Amino acid sequence: MITEHIGSIVGMLVCVILSAYFSATETAFASLNKTRLKALAEKGNKRARQTLDLAESYDKLISTVLIGNNIVNIATASIGTLFFVDLLGDMGATVSTAVITVVVLIFGEITPKSIAKDYPEKFAMFSAPLIHGLMVVLTPLNYLFSRWKDLVSALFHSRQEEKMSQEELLLLLEEVEQEGAIDESEGELLRNAVEFGDLEARDILTHRVDLEAVSVDATKEEVAQAFTDSRFSRLLVYEGSVDKIVGVIHQKDFYQGMGVNPSPVSEIMTPPLFIHQSEKVDDLLQLLQSSKSHLAVIIDEYGGTLGIVTMEDILEELVGEIWDEHDEVKEPIRKLEENTYAVDCTVTLDDFCDFFDIETDSERVSLGGWIMEQLEGIPRQGDWFTYENLTITATQTDDHRVELATVKV
Repeated sequence: MITEHIGSIVGMLVCVILSAYFSATETAFASLNKTRLKALAEKGNKRARQTLDLAESYDKLISTVLIGNNIVNIATASIGTLFFVDLLGDMGATVSTAVITVVVLIFGEITPKSIAKDYPEKFAMFSAPLIHGLMVVLTPLNYLFSRWKDLVSALFHSRQEEKMSQEELLLLLEEVEQEGAIDESEGELLRNAVEFGDLEARDILTHRVDLEAVSVDATKEEVAQAFTDSRFSRLLVYEGSVDKIVGVIHQKDFYQGMGVNPSPVSEIMTPPLFIHQSEKVDDLLQLLQSSKSHLAVIIDEYGGTLGIVTMEDILEELVGEIWDEHDEVKEPIRKLEENTYAVDCTVTLDDFCDFFDIETDSERVSLGGWIMEQLEGIPRQGDWFTYENLTITATQTDDHRVELATVKV
């Protein structure tokens, strides 16, 4: 009796196989990594190039897949109903519904989609030739569905957001790092690069109170002493006060051979580069490169000197702290005892908040500036306040600013 229905059994088997193919193709093209395919295509893999082309026409591809999947699933249900009714009589329709649903669900949907999700690029390249041929055959239907989609989009004013936001990109980086595709240091470098464009000059400057500068009228001995004490290769030159920077003197220009350049400081120095505090750091980097300068003087809204930003400051935002043999390694946040920390107030407010896991909507850049904001004035040694679960005390002050703070958790 079964031999009489061998055609129906073979027909259902073929339809289930095709259903599995279409389901797996849909998942594979939705999950594939285009970067990997591009790498293969650049190496001359023609199947990878064909798969990439199909992925670029995703709407037409998914329309073809859905048409094919629905056709074979309906055909499976129809053949199954005829088969079971003929075999079991009136109960055949009920049995057919139960059996076909389970078979299609397990073998036509869940299993092939699970496999395709684990190997999306391989399966997409495997299915590319057949799905390409079906796309050509179903071109008229795909055209109709494409116009219908445009109509629906126009009716509901849908907008396709193609660009990935910075938040989405950062989340993607975090996922890639968790998957082990990149290590922690590479992830940090990429995050710094993504956030780089948001930084402004005022976010990374060295404040004027920390600048090393000499007067344009300074003696050669004073300039030499400033180079020795600061260990910097460049010094700012001012006229009258630091608010009037007139030049930058480089160590290699100051010293000649075994002695000091006999020319006046005003002839040795080079013109400074001035920028506003709101200048974007990525634009500043290009400006320093084009002007062949190592540092820029940051001015405030009144034209006074706010501080400086060096090429090293900018690079450190990308790659982290850069040390040389003259730098003193200082920990900005040191643990003194259980739940008590000493904090250098030049540390950025963002780093401070990250370390102690707190949040603030302050626009201050440094911890010292934030402490002054919280205390509503210039702090004196011993002044303290509480913020969330922290008790913060100004333990060292100088020149109308706080240099060191103690934090109790």
